[in-house]
Amino acid sequence: MKKLYCFDFDGTITYKDTMFMYLKFYNPSKFRVQFLKHIPLFILLKLKLAETEKVKKSFIGSILKGQPQIKIEEKARQFFEENYPKIVRENALDFISNMDRENTKSLMVTASLDIWTKPFAEKLQMQLVSTRAEFSNGIFTGNFIGKNCNGKEKLVRIKQEISDDKYDKIIAFGDTSSDRPMLKWANEGHYQFFH
Repeated sequence: MKKLYCFDFDGTITYKDTMFMYLKFYNPSKFRVQFLKHIPLFILLKLKLAETEKVKKSFIGSILKGQPQIKIEEKARQFFEENYPKIVRENALDFISNMDRENTKSLMVTASLDIWTKPFAEKLQMQLVSTRAEFSNGIFTGNFIGKNCNGKEKLVRIKQEISDDKYDKIIAFGDTSSDRPMLKWANEGHYQFFH
């Protein structure tokens, strides 16, 4: 029996949203300033009057744009070491550690950037399907490669990842409306399963 597991990351595997955590960890003073500057945009986002991708790009870019990839990745490792496993839900960790890995592919499907989610995916032995940061000559451009990996895009990216592989069972875990397309598509969609 060939199985595919798809796990959302923020809120499903973790207790918290890692984007704000990582950006604050990266540069606390810049984070505070930019967070205050972005409050009007965050409000528009809540009211569904702004595009998630644009606001996200603007906020992440305001802190990380122009930073060297080496520094960004080093900080991501430190962030991981400081927060793993304490931000991971015990139920999720328990489930993942006891999963039968035989004939199984596991994907961590997240709207968060590959920058800081990669160490978590590696530790949990999952392939990472995420929003990808664009670097040019070792410097973060502030842009993404492709789209924000959210909502329907999650499904597009999962299908690219598995290409023509056939699975007997697809099991997905998510915790917000942006995981719905993935949960609906799977044979078994679990909503807030680890909460």
